[in-house]
Amino acid sequence: MVFPDRFKNHILPEKVHILNVSFMVPEMRREFGGCAGNIAYNLNLLGGAALPMGTVGKDFDPYAYWLDKNRINRRHVKVIDEAYTAQAFITTDLDDNQITAFHPGAMSFAHHNHIVDAKGVILGMVSPDGRDGMLQHAAQFVEAGIPFIFDPGQGMPMFNGDELLAFIDKATWITVNDYEWQLLQERTGLAPHQVAERVKALIITRGGNGSVIYTSAKRYDIHAVITATVEDPTGCGDAYRAGLLFGLMRDMDWETTGRIASLMGAIKIAHPGTQNHTFGPQEFEDRFKESFGYTY
Repeated sequence: MVFPDRFKNHILPEKVHILNVSFMVPEMRREFGGCAGNIAYNLNLLGGAALPMGTVGKDFDPYAYWLDKNRINRRHVKVIDEAYTAQAFITTDLDDNQITAFHPGAMSFAHHNHIVDAKGVILGMVSPDGRDGMLQHAAQFVEAGIPFIFDPGQGMPMFNGDELLAFIDKATWITVNDYEWQLLQERTGLAPHQVAERVKALIITRGGNGSVIYTSAKRYDIHAVITATVEDPTGCGDAYRAGLLFGLMRDMDWETTGRIASLMGAIKIAHPGTQNHTFGPQEFEDRFKESFGYTY
């Protein structure tokens, strides 16, 4: 929702302890999102075969139709009849300040899903979800012998240092943005090279400053891809993660994997919402060659 004014004109600092405000929002749009949906959407654009796993609510039918329309497999999307699907209500003012209300809803039942039920999986990712689900799914990936990326994202505050260290020791790869990395570093006391010694790679994204991939042997600096327009950064991290999954699935080198991920983020940022961009595999390969001077 867009508020065609500035919050500061309506929120009085001296009255914030008795806050009671109402914002008229004539502009509103509804977008499909969530980490599993966003990553799956982007991975399938690249030619991957995504298998999102999550818990949703009784209001999921429109999203289910969207997934089916885009040929995203939802056999591991479980409906919780007594809950609503997780959703965020975001109001933005003319200064791009945001007031967000997030309702976790059915996401709190994520632990009702089990990794063992997903057959033929070659690698996975634990992204922000219900706390119990994230803990259990990491352990279940290990038990099943499936390598996985740990992507704590906005779920980071739910875990203390010991729990984050346990995630690191279970994971095959770690990916965070620069802010999340600061939290991870503060809570675990580990430097980038120390994390990289425990996993195959630590990937830190830095928005317009690109990303850095640390392995036990080397650091790779991945430049951001410049775009003509910047519409909406929401979902860029998920697009980047889809690129990581695609590169890992194809056993590509880290420079190429990081560049695919970077280009995915650039394509997404040029479009509003998280699942409104589209392209074919050949179109992406052509743009990759144009951006980096070689084909993968």
